[in-house]
Amino acid sequence: MTAAPELLMPAGDMEKMKYAFAFGADAVYLGIPRFSLRARENGFKKLEQVAEAISYAHQLGKKVYVTANIFPHNSKLPSFTKYIAELLALCRPDAWIMSDPGLIMMMQEHFPQEVIHMSVQSNTLNYASVKFWQKMGIKRIIVSREISIKEIKEIHEACPDMELESFIHGAICMAYSGRCLISNYLSHRDSNQGVCTNSCRWEYKVYKKEGVQEETAYQPLLDQYYLKESERPDDLFELDEDEHGSYLMNSKDLCAIASLGELQEAGVCSFKVEGRSKSVYYVAMIARAYRRAMDDLATGRPFNPQHMKDIFATSNRGFIEGFLYGNPGDVGQEYLTSNSEYSTYRYVALVKGYDKDRQRLNLRIGNPIKVGQTYELCLPQQDELFTVEELFDEKGNSVKLVHGGISSCWIKFPKDPGPFAVIREAIKFF
Repeated sequence: MTAAPELLMPAGDMEKMKYAFAFGADAVYLGIPRFSLRARENGFKKLEQVAEAISYAHQLGKKVYVTANIFPHNSKLPSFTKYIAELLALCRPDAWIMSDPGLIMMMQEHFPQEVIHMSVQSNTLNYASVKFWQKMGIKRIIVSREISIKEIKEIHEACPDMELESFIHGAICMAYSGRCLISNYLSHRDSNQGVCTNSCRWEYKVYKKEGVQEETAYQPLLDQYYLKESERPDDLFELDEDEHGSYLMNSKDLCAIASLGELQEAGVCSFKVEGRSKSVYYVAMIARAYRRAMDDLATGRPFNPQHMKDIFATSNRGFIEGFLYGNPGDVGQEYLTSNSEYSTYRYVALVKGYDKDRQRLNLRIGNPIKVGQTYELCLPQQDELFTVEELFDEKGNSVKLVHGGISSCWIKFPKDPGPFAVIREAIKFF
């Protein structure tokens, strides 16, 4: 019997990793800043932090994959083997996620015992490439985002001994699986070195040559504007904007929760979620949604649309199924805004402790909370509605409202919900 696929969640820091495991992840991936594509907003800057994360995961019987998938310049090569040796002296990851052939060669020469997974940055799209990497000693391929389920199945049939991992949720880059130079061009931050500024999500304005200055109020375009390539005079790409601006490169987000069965049948052994820079709330809700869907799949139950409740409870740009069923075309773009327009819940707080004597929950606040308002307490296995009856500030003073800028507060609550609990507020009905 084929083993059930793993749920692989992002871990931007130690807290996010713990919530990912609590809400259903089988494994996480984390980056080492100097050699991964998340140099900023990375909570694993020190060797000891990586070692602590791996130790915590292994105590739970879970896995940690360390990402070292940059395309490095010469200046980074001398320190690579030194860093790996220092890390391996403290701990051993379950695998390394890599993309650069040179770094892979160095890893295999100096540390031949280490397991290597080929990053999505390698843009593996066909079984010939998979066979090549298999000969190079790679144990798993993270297939390109620009691939269909049919193509994944063909790869699996041609290379049945190769593990295949596929992204099933998260942001989609407008470039081939992240090989993008827009950030480098506009802000001198190279996405291939781990410092992408997400320039494809920015708002752009269209101007005539003589009118390149910021307007104090929106001025509608009175003429039509197009891009035309000289060899294709009949193919015109319209440039347009409204009062919100123009978002020509802003892709919708990937959501393949309803396609997990087909992906498993095609040979995928690891379902991967994007988002090391996303919030703890995002990690918890998405992990729980996919865990429930995967548990249904394992027991033969059909997909339950109610699992989408947690999906839509997080910030998103609208969802598509990526390239799993072919090129989505215009449907794959969100032209009006790069902000979330579809979230049904607002994140409110994380529960950080419980005072049993006073029956109070200690909260780390993300958004305002007030007396008389009904909220939802989310636990790994269930949800519970409750109304705030008493609210206290950091010093214990009774208050009616605590703003999101305050670091913590207390609320009256009859029981300890445990170490992993999230509070959210419904803003739309699912």
